[in-house]
Amino acid sequence: MMLYTDENINEVFWKERYKGVFRANSFLENVDRCSGFKDENEKNQLIGEALFLRAFFYYEMASFWGTVPLVLKTESENNPRATVEELYGQMASDLKKAIEIMPSLPYTQIEAGRATKWSSQALMARIYLFYTGFYGKSSLPLAGGGSIESAQVVTWLEECISSSGHQLVDDYRNLWAYTNRFTVDDYTYTKGKGLKWVENDGGVNPETLFAIKYSNFASFQTTTGYANKFNLFFGIRGGQPLKNTFPIGRGWGCGPVSTALYEDWKNAEPNDMRREASIQTLAELPNYKTGQQQFTQETPYHQKKNAVITPVQGQTNIFSYSVPMYGTQNHMQLGHTQDLVLIRFADVLLMHSELTKNAASMNLVRQRVGLPAVAYSEDALRNERRWELAFEGVRWNDMRRYGESYAVKALAAQQDIEILCQNKPDRNKAFGGGYAVRYNACKGFYKIPQTQINLSGGVLVQTEGWSSSDLYTGWK
Repeated sequence: MMLYTDENINEVFWKERYKGVFRANSFLENVDRCSGFKDENEKNQLIGEALFLRAFFYYEMASFWGTVPLVLKTESENNPRATVEELYGQMASDLKKAIEIMPSLPYTQIEAGRATKWSSQALMARIYLFYTGFYGKSSLPLAGGGSIESAQVVTWLEECISSSGHQLVDDYRNLWAYTNRFTVDDYTYTKGKGLKWVENDGGVNPETLFAIKYSNFASFQTTTGYANKFNLFFGIRGGQPLKNTFPIGRGWGCGPVSTALYEDWKNAEPNDMRREASIQTLAELPNYKTGQQQFTQETPYHQKKNAVITPVQGQTNIFSYSVPMYGTQNHMQLGHTQDLVLIRFADVLLMHSELTKNAASMNLVRQRVGLPAVAYSEDALRNERRWELAFEGVRWNDMRRYGESYAVKALAAQQDIEILCQNKPDRNKAFGGGYAVRYNACKGFYKIPQTQINLSGGVLVQTEGWSSSDLYTGWK
């Protein structure tokens, strides 16, 4: 909710999402001029993918900036920000059409990485829950009139659960790359437990409804974006030997875990194996050294779901398991290839429980990790989402849709916790008057890049709650 010195720091995010929207619009404008489709199902699958992606990009932007210009054609326009109803109405209409026309094939019969009817149903549920929760509505509007009601979303989720072929992976730990075949027997936490990563050797994760997939052949010359740079952000910062942090490799140090989260989790579910499956306790890495580089804030914990994972070959640690598995470059930035999973089947089950207010689907998620069944309650559902989906990119919008008081309380719990800052004891600080002040001002939405407002000639207006004083200039 603050920006570091640069009013245009998020411009790449803006431009890339609108590039995606443009490509979806271009396809939808021209698909009926194309021929050579194998059959109507193939054509409808491709149309559905374009509709899904357009809705997905707009949901990302709506989550980030609140509202943005709604562009539905390739012709150049200088549009103001759409209304909330216009923006969400278009997302819902795109996904409804995608659900209705895409073939009802099990995911195993569709090329991995493509959007499906099932991912469209899951995204509809995610958008429905955010819109109705954050904006205090009872239904999701459709472009041109009508609405999506809760009962319809439940029906779609139940079809996804029963017909998609997606299922929970037997062992939660097998979802994460540290169980890859080049690391699993050298990592104390996984050694001798019969674990096997579902993505070994290009395997398809049965729990993945939608993911960004990456190439084995990224290079600085042509295709740096084809490597998973998201993993790189969650490696451990600094130049210490890889053996010090094994199995987590080097990166930009964005993965410290709040002690508040760890303690909340331990107190609420002391026997939940997902805590240790998701979080690396740094005290368990005897050679780990703190304070390896400036601009580093550290806690005693580091997330490992999406971190760089580095195996051992002989006496040598290498930058990624992908080097021996796929022949990728042994390079800190170019060797990471695991899928970035954006919608997971466990989330579908949890959304189903939330909408039906029935614990049955939620208890399937708990059963997978050996936890006893619980009765449905709002608190139980919210905690279950917090633990199951930790570090998977859904918590921020969950906090916001639960209501302003919930979001402010959750943010306040992160303030003033003990940390190391540049290897000196410190406490986590909140700039701009504190987390509550900043959240109350902007509701968790970010500043539109100033260059975009300038390009619009003032047609675009800035996100409420932002001014030039809301930039900070350093770590201290």
